[in-house]
Amino acid sequence: MSRRPLALALAALLLPAAAQADDLLQSYQNARSNDPQYAAAEANRAVSAELPVRARAVLLPNIGGSVGSTRYDNGMGAVRTGSWGVNLRQSLFDFGSYKSLQGAKAQDRAGGFTLEAAGQSLITRTAAAYFNVLVQLETLAAADAAETALKKQYDFASKRLEVGLAPITDVYEARAQYDAARANTLLARNAAQDAYQALLEITNTPVGSLKGLPDDFKPALPAGKDAEAWVAEALANNPGLKAQQANLEAAEASVASARAGHLPTLGLQASYGKAIPGLYDPPFVGANKATTNVGITLNIPIFSGFAVQSNVRTALAQRDAAADALEQTKRAIERNTRSAYQAVMAGLTEVEARHQALISAQSAFDASQVGLEVGTRTVLDVLTNQRNLLAAQQAYAQAKYSFLLSRLQLAQAVGTLDVAALEDINRLLTADKPIDKTIAGR
Repeated sequence: MSRRPLALALAALLLPAAAQADDLLQSYQNARSNDPQYAAAEANRAVSAELPVRARAVLLPNIGGSVGSTRYDNGMGAVRTGSWGVNLRQSLFDFGSYKSLQGAKAQDRAGGFTLEAAGQSLITRTAAAYFNVLVQLETLAAADAAETALKKQYDFASKRLEVGLAPITDVYEARAQYDAARANTLLARNAAQDAYQALLEITNTPVGSLKGLPDDFKPALPAGKDAEAWVAEALANNPGLKAQQANLEAAEASVASARAGHLPTLGLQASYGKAIPGLYDPPFVGANKATTNVGITLNIPIFSGFAVQSNVRTALAQRDAAADALEQTKRAIERNTRSAYQAVMAGLTEVEARHQALISAQSAFDASQVGLEVGTRTVLDVLTNQRNLLAAQQAYAQAKYSFLLSRLQLAQAVGTLDVAALEDINRLLTADKPIDKTIAGR
């Protein structure tokens, strides 16, 4: 598993775990060190890196040594002998093994692209969990404020009823809205707790606060390109697509390797050995001359019970499956890229519209409260505007963080998502968002 530099790790240890304040970049660094999914991807990458080593070993010299002693009865008594030897085997021509090595190299490349895709996925998974915590924190804050305001409206309606200035229905309506607000606050708190645990599942690092967007956030679009340009870049750079292309190359090499079962193989064998006189009983007599053998063997397959034909059909089916998987991945990347591009474009307008809607909802609520005090508006009007204000606050929080996530998802679809892109987003997060102890479970 990749680890952060020692200095950063020591600095983290010097801070109380429950009091750390993280921004998006720090959360990603924690996830990079602690996320089990990414750790598994790194382990799988190490496995794929060994495939060419094993495939190449079949083509390299194989040298072995032996020492032995034999005891037997020749009819005249027991006889014991001993010898040692060294043998060498070297493949001279094995087309199937060459193709297997070619396929293993392709699988190795696929493993590298898969790890790259896992790294980009880690960025978006961390960002999604991080932004969800911020959305739920803002939703909880809005729900708390709404509950407090509705409590005041309920108390106000009760006092007006006591002096005969309001009907009992206003009290009933205010109480119903207040009770609903209490329930909404509980639900919002549960959602915030679950969002925090989802982030903790990835980072495994408790935090006391996060960095969020300021109130004056202004959304901006990435570099000016149309949808077709983004799609073309995605088809050229997406690591998931490159991994599927490498898998198809490996499958095609497997077909050639399977067909090579019909071809002859040529190998070199050599051995060198001598007797061990000290092990002989009766004693060794004569000169201890070495035995040397060198030979070339040509193996010609004639009939293998239709196993070769079966292997070829299996390899062809696997190649077709790899080709279909490549086509499916290509179509999915094109669709995801277009979807992410549209989400970014629509998100820009949505954030601006949601912000204006929030301003309007706040103005309507403030005006209804003033109208209630002077007798031109009813409690019901105030309660309705309070509900509209809460909905506007929730929608605005969701829209602005969804826009940021869409920018990252577009870069991921294109295959260019990296830490630099995350740093660009992180620079926008300047507002402190404390996490209540009841949410963090501290």
